[in-house]
Amino acid sequence: MDLRNIAIIAHVDHGKTTLVDELLKQSGTFRENQATAERAMDSNDLERERGITILAKATSVEWKGTRINIVDTPGHADFGGEVERILSMVDGVVLLVDAAEGPMPQTKFVTSKALALGLRPIVVLNKVDKPDAEPDRALDECFDLFANLGAKDDQLDFPHMYASGRSGWADAELDGPRKDLSALFDLIVDHVPAPTQVAQRDAPFRMLATTLGADPFMGRILTGRVESGTLKVGETVKALSRKGEALENFRVTKILAFRGLTQQPIDLAEAGDIVTLAGMSKATVADSIVAPSVNEPLPAQPIDPPTISVTFGINDSPLAGRDGKKVQSRVIRDRLMKEAESNVAIRIEDTPGGEAFVVSGRGELQMGVLIENMRREGFELSISRPRVIFRDEDGQTLEPVEEATIDVDDDYSGVVIEKITGPRKGELVEMKPAGAGKTRIVAHVPSRGLIGYHGEFLTDTRGTGVLNRVFHGWTPHKGPIEGRRQGALISMENGVSVAYALWNLEERGKMFIGAQEQVYEGMIIGEHSRDNDLEVNPLKGKKLTNVRASGTDEAVRLTPPVTLTLEQAIAYIDDDELVEVTPNAIRLRKRYLDPHERKRMAKAS
Repeated sequence: MDLRNIAIIAHVDHGKTTLVDELLKQSGTFRENQATAERAMDSNDLERERGITILAKATSVEWKGTRINIVDTPGHADFGGEVERILSMVDGVVLLVDAAEGPMPQTKFVTSKALALGLRPIVVLNKVDKPDAEPDRALDECFDLFANLGAKDDQLDFPHMYASGRSGWADAELDGPRKDLSALFDLIVDHVPAPTQVAQRDAPFRMLATTLGADPFMGRILTGRVESGTLKVGETVKALSRKGEALENFRVTKILAFRGLTQQPIDLAEAGDIVTLAGMSKATVADSIVAPSVNEPLPAQPIDPPTISVTFGINDSPLAGRDGKKVQSRVIRDRLMKEAESNVAIRIEDTPGGEAFVVSGRGELQMGVLIENMRREGFELSISRPRVIFRDEDGQTLEPVEEATIDVDDDYSGVVIEKITGPRKGELVEMKPAGAGKTRIVAHVPSRGLIGYHGEFLTDTRGTGVLNRVFHGWTPHKGPIEGRRQGALISMENGVSVAYALWNLEERGKMFIGAQEQVYEGMIIGEHSRDNDLEVNPLKGKKLTNVRASGTDEAVRLTPPVTLTLEQAIAYIDDDELVEVTPNAIRLRKRYLDPHERKRMAKAS
């Protein structure tokens, strides 16, 4: 059967997974009476809850005798490690752009990777039926983006379509019939080249592993595109590392191919197809699975280095072990090593004591997703404040800089520019009206300056602003950047919080806990209204007397506490604080810093 391998690229919430739903429906992948979930490709619980794609996943549809393998890529740059490997499996990309917002930072990140690989894009302007859509402007911005990224002439001569993924139509003209997606299917078949690997069918078998998974029945499984040759179930192959070292010889126990949303067993894997193999015990991502006669590994796509690090430690608070079952450092280490094996964008290092582990990755969201998955699996952890990773080149210290694209109401643009270019040492790159009373601001800001800024940004813009960020490059160290301005309210007692005590503490600042919650000495229960830390007693009840007087029986009405999400808590804490994460709770607490660590922290900031 004729083959096409494509990846779909889009910014977060531009409608990529919804469009794939419609492609699956209209290609006849589902029966007419088959019950299907919305956003069928978002199979992970966190993906469904947050509405973002975290893991790259493949599916397959048939259209007029051609099998189209479609890879749904993550839209957030924090999961770019997935994207870089996945793009090596495809021969073309569909760039999905919101007709109102135009190309956004995450689009720019993934598109630059695709253009560097020589892939020719198809641009689909999605959501053109929205009232604020400006498809012509978005199309011009796509062309400018490609030109700025150094696209070749054949890549700049890209076809484009107008579409509404939710309504299930795509047309070459804006005023087209708006019936279905057949025009998009035909364009993919005509524009995307067939895999060149098909011509290598008679060569020895070679495949580059791009994703790692586990199956309760088959064990370890690896997915990738067959670069040459064919492979039958039961044949013996070997795994080579990126350096060409032989890792293991194994017998292939099963070959699976994507057919719709499911993977079905097949007897023969052919060059050009995307398949999953089972039977290995050591081979992992970026390794080459080859015939026994082959000794040269396939070139693996280099992965961008991590930019931030977070320390994962055991939970040693007084409430440790009450919620989770997995609390030992050995169990935490095994889980982190397992994560590093399948996610090549993160790096794990042991600390000298062996009780904590430094996890380096792309961004706070990537770390937040890993921690959230671990707490749902029953782990208890203590998490440090994220720290940026510096580089030394020619005797000069370099730090990572991110490109922040901010859409705010015109009234709040002044305060946003003042915050990012002042104390956070960012540089304003562009500022222009975005229509509908909004301003778009593009700035290059040190990663240190953006840690913890998102909550402050939402407060400054009354919750109406949108901030997107993507790694831009490295710049000479910009000197100290101040952290959180407010101090913390710290509990001085162990016990259960009392409503009367919290009511009296409200004038001191915002509270993070409510009444009848377990607290302990050193736990952060709120944010002080001033810049110093303050020890308070949340257990102090009302003194009872037999004297009646005016004003003694006031009703206690508490202001609802501020509930921090996991990402907000990690970004909020200071260098001498920790986030205590358990399956049922997220708490903040102070930690003791020895003089050496305090000195190192001061130097890093």
